[in-house]
Amino acid sequence: MITIVDYQMGNLRSVQKAVQRIGGDAVISSDPDEIASADQLILPGVGAFGDAMAEINRRDLAQPIRDFVQTGRPFLGICLGLQLLFEEGFEHGTHRGLGILSGDVVKFDLPSEFKVPHMGWNTVTKTTDCPLL
Repeated sequence: MITIVDYQMGNLRSVQKAVQRIGGDAVISSDPDEIASADQLILPGVGAFGDAMAEINRRDLAQPIRDFVQTGRPFLGICLGLQLLFEEGFEHGTHRGLGILSGDVVKFDLPSEFKVPHMGWNTVTKTTDCPLL
């Protein structure tokens, strides 16, 4: 059974439907015990780093998520859910993350002609032979 962490900051139903579409069985849960005992865990996320960590902490989910990842069982962090694994994030201030991965989540320092986040389609130009292309 795949457990999708509900901390009120994600596209939970979309993730659940994607799992079901490939034949998986997924439940959405904010119960720390269910999260700790999951076979597989998905941490989705849409929103701001600080708000997400506040919700995770308010629901006492930080330690169960840390414990789960340390077991080596299958884990998937999607978008913000992956960012939260790091030590700190700097979106709208400085916020402590789950501290599972070393490093910080920082804003890209790019010229103004680059749009971040970049969403949409681009043309890909093949420059060398690659068996994947």
